[in-house]
Amino acid sequence: MMEEYIKRLFAQEKRRDKRKLNEFRKIEFETGMISKAEGSALVKLGNTQVIAGVKLSVGEPFPDTPNEGILIVNAEFSPIAHPSFEPGPPGEDAIELARVVDRIIREGKVIDMKKLVIEKGKKVWMVFIDLEIVNNDGNLIDAAVIASMLALKNSKILKLEDENIVRGEYISELPLNHTALSATVGKFENKFIVDPDYLEEQVLDGKIVFGIREDGKICAIQKQGGCELDESEIEKMIDISIEKTKELRRLLGWE
Repeated sequence: MMEEYIKRLFAQEKRRDKRKLNEFRKIEFETGMISKAEGSALVKLGNTQVIAGVKLSVGEPFPDTPNEGILIVNAEFSPIAHPSFEPGPPGEDAIELARVVDRIIREGKVIDMKKLVIEKGKKVWMVFIDLEIVNNDGNLIDAAVIASMLALKNSKILKLEDENIVRGEYISELPLNHTALSATVGKFENKFIVDPDYLEEQVLDGKIVFGIREDGKICAIQKQGGCELDESEIEKMIDISIEKTKELRRLLGWE
């Protein structure tokens, strides 16, 4: 019954929480609240809550990129965050979330990976982003990307002393070249919906996540759901995502 109710509202260009179809839920955030992390952020997107923590370690670079640091993104879906989350190793949804966030940051050239080199070919900084889903009420990817970017922007490079990391002492900010955010645009019949909550996600025909840099460059696209989309629909969804990521930047104080 709830799904049918949501469908009727979409057809009338309405939503249960009175938002417009192209409107994000209220966004709240806090940064630097995890003292043991090099950077951290908590993001609340409506009732969806995601924590991102950044940790740095020293390791060997990959053989094919000896002059670049390393980025690794992990996501954990805690069973307390939603009834559909099961205990145990990461499932497909958690793996997909981590990969999409990784792709947006990596392909967006957010981190200056060359500046993470300590000794070319031998020693580099490894940046770990750990995502913890505190509460799932839909649109986890957008919330996770916001949290990751906020955590990266308040991350610092640790001090090295006799090749050992001195935890709690820092020498510089984490080198960033760009900022990148995502906007998830859902499709229901001929309507486009921004920031769907969990129940809305269940009735969408499909959705696309667009990763967008501050200069408007599209750095990642992830389609979810089986609906077919023609060229004009994709172009419309791109226009919406660019507009909404600009709006997010203003809300986050980046513009």
